[in-house]
Amino acid sequence: MRFYINKEHLVNEIEYPIRYQSENLVKSAFVVFAVLFMFLLLFTPFGVYEPEFRMNYFLICFFHAFSPALILFVYFGIFNYIKQKNNRFNKWSLLREYAHVGAVLLLCGIASFLMRDLIYNNKLNWLLHYLYEEIRNCFVAGIFFYFLLRLTGFYFQSKKGSPFVLQFVPLANEPEKTILKSTLFINTQVRQDDFTLDLEHLLFVKADGNYIELTKSENEEVNVELKRISLTQFEKQITAYPHFFRCHRAYLVNMFKIQKVAGNSQGYLLSFYNTDLKVPVSRNQIESFNSFYNQLRNRQIA
Repeated sequence: MRFYINKEHLVNEIEYPIRYQSENLVKSAFVVFAVLFMFLLLFTPFGVYEPEFRMNYFLICFFHAFSPALILFVYFGIFNYIKQKNNRFNKWSLLREYAHVGAVLLLCGIASFLMRDLIYNNKLNWLLHYLYEEIRNCFVAGIFFYFLLRLTGFYFQSKKGSPFVLQFVPLANEPEKTILKSTLFINTQVRQDDFTLDLEHLLFVKADGNYIELTKSENEEVNVELKRISLTQFEKQITAYPHFFRCHRAYLVNMFKIQKVAGNSQGYLLSFYNTDLKVPVSRNQIESFNSFYNQLRNRQIA
């Protein structure tokens, strides 16, 4: 049977995980320490030989749990500092995450090896066999706990109502599948303010009292136009175009132009290509947004 790996899913750019961000590193390190300490204390994995112990097993568990937590904190603390200084490190993907987790596990194995003289009374502590054994044990246990903690995180995210545990997939704009023209004539309350709009280039619309701001992208350039018409009046004139969604009382968004979705059950932020501008999805509209996105996604897959 042929073994298949979805390489595109591994290399696609995703949001930098909250758990590695500087403000959450202490919490992440504490979780790692608590989980490892309880596991080592309760299950005594990989076998132990008590006559070699230089200290109480409780302290041994403490050091073996504290070391990975400290390494995680220092490693990503340094990485976050470099990331802020160098834009080259700002891109993140699952493949990069696995590589960094592997580096952390390797450092944990080396640290466990270096601690052997502190913990065990064994003349052979410095044999390369023990270095291999410590690194192997760290990878076996570390991979298990990494995916266990990820699955636990997914569970609590889903309980909070966040559907984007899996990466958001941008919708493909497929105008050839529709008979609708992309250019539309918009009527306003004042005839001289009527205008023609190419919806193909429209990213989103923002309400501004009796006016709207049209944010458009053409030839990788983003520009904003102000038109005298309310957002509700504008929305009524584009009902034939099903890929526009009122995600907020002040925003109407082109679903085909969304690049990324970030957030949780308290609200989302939508990102677009070629601009740093973001559009909020209000808390009340999250469920509708999710359903609308899935409908468009399923229609394209079909």
